[in-house]
Amino acid sequence: MARYTGPNNKKARRLSFSILENGKDIAKRPYGPGQHGKDRKRKPSNYSLQLQEKQKVKFIYGLTEKQFKRTFDDAGKLKGVHGEDLLKLLESRLDNLVYRIGFASTRRGARQLVNHGHITVNGKKVDIPSYRVHVGDVIGLKDNSANHGGVEIALANAPKRVDFISYDEAKKQGTYLRHPERSELNADINEALIVEFYSRV
Repeated sequence: MARYTGPNNKKARRLSFSILENGKDIAKRPYGPGQHGKDRKRKPSNYSLQLQEKQKVKFIYGLTEKQFKRTFDDAGKLKGVHGEDLLKLLESRLDNLVYRIGFASTRRGARQLVNHGHITVNGKKVDIPSYRVHVGDVIGLKDNSANHGGVEIALANAPKRVDFISYDEAKKQGTYLRHPERSELNADINEALIVEFYSRV
C-alpha cells in the first residue's frame, strides 16, 4: 500500500485523532468528514478499534503498510515490551528526529528534507528517511542547507523539544541522547491494540 499523501486534516478527523499531534488538524471540526460525519454513532468492534489504532500510528509517522509491518516485526525481536519498542523504533527514524529537532514543521516536510539531501548524520549526508538513528548520533544540515528558508521558518516556530534530544543552536545540530521513555510519547496512542491487531492476522 502506498504512503498516504492526501490532506492531513481530513484523515485526522476520520480517525478522531491529531496526526500532527498538536490538535490543530481537528480543532475546527472534531468529527468525521462528510455529510453524516456528526451522526456516526455505531459502536466499533474490537477489530475496528485495533485497525484504527494501527492506521492512526502509521499515518502519524508517515509509513507505508510494508514499512510499518517491518518495523513492528523488528520491535518483536527486541527484549522489551513489544508495543513500546515499536514506538521507540518509530521515534528513531531519521525523518521523525528531523521533525523533533525542529528542522521541519511536519514529519512530511522532514521526509522531504531528507529525501532532497539536506540532512547529515555524524557529518555525512543521509537521504533515507527510514534510516535508523542510534543513540549519540548527531543530526545536522549540509553546509549549503543551513540557511534554507523552510528550515529557518520551522526552527523559529518549533515547539519545545523533547528531552531525549539536545540541540546546539550555533551549529544547528541535534543529538539523539537516548531512547524515549513511554511517558514521553503520545499518551493517546494505545500500542497494545496494534499488538493485538497483528496477533490475529
